Amino acid sequence: MDFPTQISAIEARIKQIDPVKYASTRNFENGAVTYLSPYISRGVISTQQVMNYVQSLDLPWYKTEKFVQELAWRDYWQQVHIDKKEAILTDLKNEQSDVTNHEIPSAIVAADTGIIAVDEAIEKLYETGYMHNHMRMYVAAICCNIAKSHWLVPAKWLYAHLKDGDLASNHLSWQWTAGAFSNKKYVANQENINKYFDSDQTGTFLDIPYSAFEHLKIPKILLRTEKPGFNLCFPETSKAGIKSDQKTLIYNYYNIDPNWHSEEKAQRIFLIEPSFFQKYPVSQKSLDFALELTENIEEIQIYVGEFSELNKEISSDNIIFKEHPTNNHYVGKSEDRDWMSDVKGYHSSFFKFWKKVQKEIKW
Repeated sequence: MDFPTQISAIEARIKQIDPVKYASTRNFENGAVTYLSPYISRGVISTQQVMNYVQSLDLPWYKTEKFVQELAWRDYWQQVHIDKKEAILTDLKNEQSDVTNHEIPSAIVAADTGIIAVDEAIEKLYETGYMHNHMRMYVAAICCNIAKSHWLVPAKWLYAHLKDGDLASNHLSWQWTAGAFSNKKYVANQENINKYFDSDQTGTFLDIPYSAFEHLKIPKILLRTEKPGFNLCFPETSKAGIKSDQKTLIYNYYNIDPNWHSEEKAQRIFLIEPSFFQKYPVSQKSLDFALELTENIEEIQIYVGEFSELNKEISSDNIIFKEHPTNNHYVGKSEDRDWMSDVKGYHSSFFKFWKKVQKEIKW
């Protein structure tokens, strides 16, 4: 799969959505998924924009509900992140049980688990920056519930390599799999992987009945663990110069929206804070993808440095930015992101959240 960065190609991809086929095939490797998640995560498009297109297809609600519901999961995770802030880096509901290490199996990092579908998916992740959502659950289950790694380091590894890396969706999904944000842990056996990823492999450590998982010892191939590191090469700060007296729109890793105040005259700055990427590391491919997306924004300048440094050059009275839990230290005028609905705040379960959203948006 490829991920073009021109806004025209992204908008064309929205028009390829098939919500009916998506509902019946989304769990399969070659199902009718949209490949829009990198653009939603980077704030190029919004869940509201995607939902509005699906609504314009004039299909009955029962044919589109599953697609819209899955879209709502993303808004749900965001609302949890807004409420819990950095606590999403910790076990939110339950302490993950039966943990033996706080690293990641080396076999996962090396794409050498012996499970062909999993290893191929990890290799594709490194190549493309994408992994199918169902495969992400398999990988998380292997790390957390088979190798008994705490979820955080493996979650950081996956987040770093994903072009659609989103702290809320990624980390909270890992917690859900590990039983830290759910009532039970998720596991899948080889038969399940074979079904959804067109495989017929047998004889792996997952080729067991579900009843055997409870007493499964850590497979030898998963015993070696590590903490992966990431090195970034930041671009140079744009040489056009910062104008201190102009209305200034601050873009960042979570907001690269080319339509944001697009008709207004303003100074536009893509802020790369080294401290942000030190705290939430990403791969060079992920950062480069974000930088390519900024090319849709006319006259945008690249600024490598901390917000506090930029704020010394531009008064907060002239600064506008989009709300996100990772930029709570920004000062200036904060604007909301575009949500699917007006349902806000923390809900203890997705379905409590969805029940309210559905009342508002159902057509």
